[in-house]
Amino acid sequence: MISSVSNNSPAVWQTGYSQRQSAALPTTNPDQDVQQDPALKTDASASTGDKKTGELSESDLKVVSELKQRDAEVKAHEAAHLAAAGGIATGGASFSYQQGPDGIQYAIGGEVNIDTSPVPGDPAATLRKADTIRRAALAPAEPSGPDMQAAAGATAMAAQAQVELLQKNQDTQNGNKDHLGTKVNLSA
Repeated sequence: MISSVSNNSPAVWQTGYSQRQSAALPTTNPDQDVQQDPALKTDASASTGDKKTGELSESDLKVVSELKQRDAEVKAHEAAHLAAAGGIATGGASFSYQQGPDGIQYAIGGEVNIDTSPVPGDPAATLRKADTIRRAALAPAEPSGPDMQAAAGATAMAAQAQVELLQKNQDTQNGNKDHLGTKVNLSA
C-alpha cells in the first residue's frame, strides 16, 4: 500500500496491500499489531513463543501455511512500491501483523509513505514526480484499489502540471511577440 504524504497538506493516501477475507485468516485479531519494518524481512520466525510445527493440528498447519504465503505476498507488494518510489518514499514499509497458531507474527497488510506534493514553482519537476508516484503506485503485480486511487491522483497532478507548463510557455511566447513589434527611433 502506498500512503501519500503531501508537504502542502497532511492528507495521506492509503494505497496498499491489506488483509484478504478468508476463513483461515480472520479479519480481526487482538494479537494484530502495526510495526515498522524497513528491511522488509521475509523470515517471520523472529517472534518469541514459537510452537514446534509437530505440535500443531492439521487445520493450524493450514493456517500457518496461508499466513506464510500472505506474509511473502505483502512484503513483495510493499518492496515493489519502495523500489519504484525511490527518493519520494518518506520511510520504509509499515506492516500490520497477525500472530499465527505457531506463535509467529506474520505480515497481513502494509503501506509505504510517499511525498505526493507538487514541486513548487516547477511544473516540469512536478510532472516528473507525478510519473514516479504513478509508477510506484502501480509497481506491484496486483495493485490494490487504494494503489489505483493513488495512481489516479498522480495522473491528475500530472495533468495540472501540464496545464501550468502550457501556460508558462504561452506567457513566454506572448512576451517575445510584444518585443518583436516594437521599433525605437534613435535618430533625432
